[in-house]
Amino acid sequence: MIRTRFWFAAALFAACAFVPVAQSQPQPAKKAAPKLEPVAETKLLMEGMADPNTKALGKLLAAKPKDAEAWSFARGQALLLAETGNLLLMRPPKTKDGQDSWLVHAADLRESAAGLARAAAAKDYVQARTALAGVANACNRCHQAFRVGVRVDPFPDDR
Repeated sequence: MIRTRFWFAAALFAACAFVPVAQSQPQPAKKAAPKLEPVAETKLLMEGMADPNTKALGKLLAAKPKDAEAWSFARGQALLLAETGNLLLMRPPKTKDGQDSWLVHAADLRESAAGLARAAAAKDYVQARTALAGVANACNRCHQAFRVGVRVDPFPDDR
């Protein structure tokens, strides 16, 4: 009988020894996903990202880029314009009236700039110029809707 108790106690001890310790410890609380928050003012995005990249693309696409590096640079600038559209989506006007229009125009910028990036990746000069004009049109439609006195012209020297 003592032997039976001994083996029973040994088996119980062994079973407890193999239970993972982590199960008995409290689980750390999961962190909430970070909230998307605008940091820069919309005007700064326009002056620091949209305008310089659009102007630089206009100069770069004034003539057909000669090498893969120039096309790659054009693609990168177009992607920055597309990401500017994403950033603008986070900044709708505070009034309900303009929010829907704002979101449509910001998404339009993103899509037209992504199309420009695809044209640059394909090294398609004609399509890249057409797409850059589409980006400028997207900007100008938004500026007109929100009465911004700035007109975007991607090829000012073509006149």
